[in-house]
Amino acid sequence: MNYKTIFRIVGLMLLVEGAALLISLLIAWLAGGSDVMAFAWSSLACLVPGLLLVMATRKSSMMISRTEGFLIVTLVWLIFSLFGTLPYIFSRTIPGFADAFFETMSGFTTTGASVVDNLETFPKGILFWRALTHWLGGMGIIVLFLTMMPAFGIGGMQLYSAEVPGMTVEKISPRIYQTARIVWGVYVLLTLVEVILLMFGGMSLFDSVCHAFATMATGGFSTKQASIAFWPSPYIQYVITLFMFLAGTNFTLLYFAGRGKFSRLFRDEEFRYYFLFVLGFTILIFSGLLISTKLPAEQAFRDSLFTVVSVITTTGFVTADYLMWRPVLYMLVFILFFFGGSTGSTGGGVKIMRIVLLLKNSYYELRRIIHPSGVIPVKFNKHAIEPRVISNVLAFFMFYLMVFFVSTVILMIFVGDMDTSMGAVASCLGNIGPGLGSVGPVFTYSAVPDAGKVFLSLLMMLGRLELFTVLVIFSPSFWTDQ
Repeated sequence: MNYKTIFRIVGLMLLVEGAALLISLLIAWLAGGSDVMAFAWSSLACLVPGLLLVMATRKSSMMISRTEGFLIVTLVWLIFSLFGTLPYIFSRTIPGFADAFFETMSGFTTTGASVVDNLETFPKGILFWRALTHWLGGMGIIVLFLTMMPAFGIGGMQLYSAEVPGMTVEKISPRIYQTARIVWGVYVLLTLVEVILLMFGGMSLFDSVCHAFATMATGGFSTKQASIAFWPSPYIQYVITLFMFLAGTNFTLLYFAGRGKFSRLFRDEEFRYYFLFVLGFTILIFSGLLISTKLPAEQAFRDSLFTVVSVITTTGFVTADYLMWRPVLYMLVFILFFFGGSTGSTGGGVKIMRIVLLLKNSYYELRRIIHPSGVIPVKFNKHAIEPRVISNVLAFFMFYLMVFFVSTVILMIFVGDMDTSMGAVASCLGNIGPGLGSVGPVFTYSAVPDAGKVFLSLLMMLGRLELFTVLVIFSPSFWTDQ
């Protein structure tokens, strides 16, 4: 294990975080907030150790093995979140460590779960920092780093693969740093377009920027306690719905669509299923709302579409309290907790491709039972999927369900309520935000005990890095095979 290289990358990443805190410092200063010194000290706390680590490891090799990539990515996400608590603690907006750690991890992992009950009293610098943690974490902290460090070469690919595990790491360019730059370019462009469209709808520049950051990252942090419900404007809600949907789409497809190759979108099997899942669940919930409530048809449709897109993309914005709907309707919403966005998107969760491969493999297994001597491969995008990929998908689902059930039992020790525990675990593991019970869409996680908050924070990181990147570190062979 090349610890010198690991420490060097951690040091460089602390410099990146320090720079991000300086941007928030500027916003705090321009807004004349009381949080200016909190950001000054927080930035200094990142820049000084970061600079010392970089200087102490100047002669280290930048070649990174696959196992080192797993360790670096896990360490960076953990350290980023620990240092990210400082503005909250120094400004006294969130003075407790457990609360600050939960809020920061929720930001970087784009979960969007919050412990804050009085958002409107927060200074603008802190609100901007919350949104910025989403935006940095959405496309990936390491992916951002690679856009600035083309010298990584092979090592960069190991980091990229560890942070963006998915099913495949599709490269637009032969060079990984160029792929990272193109993807981040699409991300920045869509963010800017959303800011402009939200301002047309009457949002202030500040609110538009913060919500565009949260939307494109599929995060869910708002500047208002009521989330998007604060703006009853259908225009604003439809704009955010559209960009949540785009954020849950594979960014490689969006890049090619932007270059005029729109046919690639609907030729892609994952995108077709993603579109059909959104359409199908929206129709089911819309029909249920028409039957069971007195909502106007347009509002019922808008609430249905917004909620489905928000949950399946793991954004977690709220316009309606789905727990007030008929039980069958909010159970449909809970089922979506286990879907997630497309691979190569900023969405969290299980991912659409895994869901489709699991369903296809189950169907083909029935055919194999009927025709035991036949060779019936699972196909995706007209290509036969290798058995090892199917094995990986099955293992992922097994681990995901094990973590979900075990974590629910553990959280019940702290919370005591099964609905709340199941909802909180599913939400944090899937990086969604709102859950069930006392952590539903109109509540926060403030009532969860500190130990439960730290536990849920670690679940957020585990879900964001798609289980294996973190779990592999706890395998004895990870350390003995070095």
